[in-house]
Amino acid sequence: MIFAPPELYEKGHSTFVMEEAVSKGMEGASRPAHFRGVATVVAKLFNIVLPEVAIFGAKDFQQAAVIRRMTRDLNFPTRILVAPTVREPDGLAMSSRNKYLSAEERTQARCLWLAIQSAREGVRSGMQDGIKMKENLRAEIEKNPAAKVDYIEFFDLEILRPVTTVKRGAQMALAVFVGKTRLIDNARL
Repeated sequence: MIFAPPELYEKGHSTFVMEEAVSKGMEGASRPAHFRGVATVVAKLFNIVLPEVAIFGAKDFQQAAVIRRMTRDLNFPTRILVAPTVREPDGLAMSSRNKYLSAEERTQARCLWLAIQSAREGVRSGMQDGIKMKENLRAEIEKNPAAKVDYIEFFDLEILRPVTTVKRGAQMALAVFVGKTRLIDNARL
């Protein structure tokens, strides 16, 4: 089957859907209009299709949280499921953006997964100072010449508010430019 909806963005379009709680930090801070576009197009698709279930990927954790909140707040009769992040053999999250990486950048992009593993190890060993953990992770990531951190954040799962005390079960998210390619990843600690 092919689903070919009508033009979703007609000229003169001036109505948008904005989620204003879980969309504020991380991706919302780095890309201010991003979630307005995501929420609007998904609301339009939900309105056209009226799905019982919609599946979003955990790699885009904040996006899934925004869609879940929008679905709840606007009473869409849709159950939102979040599928686990699929990873390459070296741990890098699968993404269409990976194709923009040169061979050397691809090797350096592993720094995202290594940062997640390092944060998990820090939590296991009892480190809870989120500010210090961010400093350490930033330093490790930026040892790679092509890597530049956009953000590293630790947050609670419910409202995605940053936490400074990092405990087992907190969520970590990061965005890193590797060359000109911006990659995101996240994991529960």
